[in-house]
Amino acid sequence: MKLRCFPSACVIALAMVLTMAGGARVAAQNSGAPFTVDAIQVEGSQRIEAETVRSYMSFNGGDRVDAAMMDKSLKSLFATGLFADVILRREGNAVVVRIVENPVINRLAFEGNKRITDEILDAEIRLRPRVVFTRARVQQDVQRIIDIYRRSGRFAARVEPKVIQQPQNRVDLVFEITEGKLTEIRKISFIGNRQFSDRKLRGVVQTKESAWYRVFSATDTYDPDRLTFDRELLRRYYLAAGYADFRVVSGVAELSADREGFFITFTVDEGERYRVGSVEINTALRDLDPKELRKHLKVAEGEWYDADAVEDTVGNLSDAAGSFGYAFVDIRPRISRERDKRRIDIVFNVKEGPRVFVSRINIVGNVRTQDKVIRREFRLVEGDAFNTAKLRRSRSRIRNLGYFEKVEVKNIPGGTPDQTVINVAVEEQSTGDISFGAGYSSTSGVLGDIRVRERNLVGKGQDLNLGLTIGQRQQQVDLSFTEPYFLEKNLSAGFDVFRTTRDLQRESSFDSESLGTALRLGYRINEPLRQVWKYSLRRQRLTDIASDASLAIKEQEGAAVTSSIGQTLTYDTRDSRFAPTEGFTFNLANELAGLGGDVRFLKNEISGSYYYPFTSDVIGSIGAGTGYIMGLDRDVRILDRFYLGGNTLRGFESAGIGPRDVATNDSVGGKWFYRSSLQVSFPLGLPSELGFEGRLFSDMGSLGGVDGGLGVISDTGSLRAAVGTGIGWKSPFGPMSLDISRVLLKESFDETKAVRFNFGTRF
Repeated sequence: MKLRCFPSACVIALAMVLTMAGGARVAAQNSGAPFTVDAIQVEGSQRIEAETVRSYMSFNGGDRVDAAMMDKSLKSLFATGLFADVILRREGNAVVVRIVENPVINRLAFEGNKRITDEILDAEIRLRPRVVFTRARVQQDVQRIIDIYRRSGRFAARVEPKVIQQPQNRVDLVFEITEGKLTEIRKISFIGNRQFSDRKLRGVVQTKESAWYRVFSATDTYDPDRLTFDRELLRRYYLAAGYADFRVVSGVAELSADREGFFITFTVDEGERYRVGSVEINTALRDLDPKELRKHLKVAEGEWYDADAVEDTVGNLSDAAGSFGYAFVDIRPRISRERDKRRIDIVFNVKEGPRVFVSRINIVGNVRTQDKVIRREFRLVEGDAFNTAKLRRSRSRIRNLGYFEKVEVKNIPGGTPDQTVINVAVEEQSTGDISFGAGYSSTSGVLGDIRVRERNLVGKGQDLNLGLTIGQRQQQVDLSFTEPYFLEKNLSAGFDVFRTTRDLQRESSFDSESLGTALRLGYRINEPLRQVWKYSLRRQRLTDIASDASLAIKEQEGAAVTSSIGQTLTYDTRDSRFAPTEGFTFNLANELAGLGGDVRFLKNEISGSYYYPFTSDVIGSIGAGTGYIMGLDRDVRILDRFYLGGNTLRGFESAGIGPRDVATNDSVGGKWFYRSSLQVSFPLGLPSELGFEGRLFSDMGSLGGVDGGLGVISDTGSLRAAVGTGIGWKSPFGPMSLDISRVLLKESFDETKAVRFNFGTRF
């Protein structure tokens, strides 16, 4: 409830209460000589019993009292916070205690708060109804409310307490709040930076200058905790670039005169840049050859010193020593600077660490998720030798589940010196999604979808997904289920049921329908290597074949059933599946059809990609792939062949190259293909949080080989190539991309596409 008070009454009441609280008079008449107290009389008490007042005093009736004891009792009564005024006086041999009780809060309310709810403010303050009112407590709560607003970026907020006097020494307390505007970051400046520009360093820190495009971000409001983190980000950045002596001298935030903006200044001392000198490994462990460990080094002589690489090396050496049977190792890098030569010599000392075993793993916070779902992600079990690298990997695996908003994994000493206890604290988040999507691509036209997914079904970590996609040229409904630990083993098993229709009139003058199911079984051979086996049964049909379609297509009109088994072997060392900057991935896929059904073929594909960071934001990549399908005692059907173009070969239409009936201009696909792509991604000079990225690319490839002799098929198997540039935008509405290509090599019957646009989102 909002409380209203008339200005004059509020001011008068507030003045009365604050005067009582701040102007207490104390008298101790005739208290100089000691005397024996006959009685203690209490006057002015309303709520507080006289006996309670006496209990706070340092003497009782019959005691001999002097001035020091009277003064001590006076201080004791004031310290309770119950009284606005206390007077102690002597009347004969009696002590009279005259008290004025502090009022009690009747009701408490907030007015003027729009950005922060009453519930949040009420949880922060200490005062409550039926609590004794004091000026000190009110001022403390005023400061708490101001701190809440400052944490939300409103440093111009003002809070004025208003008091409404009520009968029976009660008051209503109203906090009148003027929230003010968001206190923006007007300018971020750096002093002392010679090697990196202000603009570059602004991209390193998390705090950002206010701008119109940061409407969805809170990083352009002042946060002292974020400023402290920015100092650490600057330190890490310089140490990774070789500036081993770098330090942040100061980070100062100055509030503008109008209290609506901050000016932030970082003063830095860069120091000199160092290269790596000698790199040695000293080991005190028997049978552990330093030469065997050198291949795990992430630093090399002559390179710029990188503190992150040194830390990565410690982790790699710990893992390597563990693989040789040394569970307890202590690896410490010793850094020696030669300032005159600007080089750093590094010695990694490897010695045996304390023998510690995991005695217990405790898990708390998982209300819905079963313990076993978390425990099976651990690389350590109870009784194992404790390993810090495995603990870090376990924490990462639990976080990657996506079931928890927060994951904290810590180890504490156990019951004996050789034991440790691992405590896991998680905070669950929603794992069910109902999403609606919309998008457009030059290949498929306008698309819309609805998807219902539960990634942690009944707390067992199972994944259930039901989706419906409707588009101009494609419709699909699919149901999938995955059990990540089938039979409590490191096996993922699942099934898929799907029905898909595609409009291929533009490419090949027919529509296709596919109805089928698949069973999957996957397992991880080691950390980067994974294999998945799959059995699929599907019924495919060519429909709505145009009257002027190629004879090679007309001869395949009707339905065919494919029963096949296949496997995919994937080796992946990329740092991210979604936006990789380094590492590589390799895929080998094989499919054999003919286990029943009407179709028999052997299909093989190999693909891979490699990512290399030229700088922190300029990423080069190279990708390549090839495939071959051969019919087993029969021709390869048109729906099982390979097609190139569109997203797989930019500069050309979808299915724009390869064998084609020149009389009808229908693409009929090929039995083999190869392709490759070179690309460099780079920033466009815009603020990184806008999400814009530029790219230059070169795509090349070829497609060929057909079965059957019907139609006038052109099949040259020649190389096609295109170059181009593009822009990608991670917009608030979903990823968008625009590519402009120029074809360098093509055949006369190929179909090209110079501009390609894609947009998609889910909300």
